[in-house]
Amino acid sequence: MLVPSAAFAAGSDTDSLEVTATVLASCEVNATDLIFGNYDPVAATHVEAQTSLSVTCTNGTPYHVGLSLGDGSGASMANRRMTKDGGSQTLNYVLYKDNQHSVLWGNSGTDRVSATGDGTSDTIDVFGRIPMQQAAPAGDYSDTVVVTVSW
Repeated sequence: MLVPSAAFAAGSDTDSLEVTATVLASCEVNATDLIFGNYDPVAATHVEAQTSLSVTCTNGTPYHVGLSLGDGSGASMANRRMTKDGGSQTLNYVLYKDNQHSVLWGNSGTDRVSATGDGTSDTIDVFGRIPMQQAAPAGDYSDTVVVTVSW
């Protein structure tokens, strides 16, 4: 036997809600130090080293990575300068975008590396060279190069 239900609905209504979000274009860069090791100014050879940068950008975001000239006074892309204890004695070096040491790294225009992010980490190599037979006094030399990613 069927019993009438008191919970029977007398009517109904519907509506909808919109769900939204905004995905921001963004990038993050992480740099690993470039360590040349020992340099012998008397030896007739240059010293080379390599490091890498890790860049992660939102999928579809075009970006550019540039390297500053560093802190060394009078530096240029073809002649960056490490200094001994932050003083006036210098050891010149060059940063390249390729392992053939033919394309210089800079911080503007075509001197930068350009790509489009896909949401995963991109590895970008940096190749360094200290030219041979520089008249640098013995000691520890360093420089700080700022890595900038722009999008």
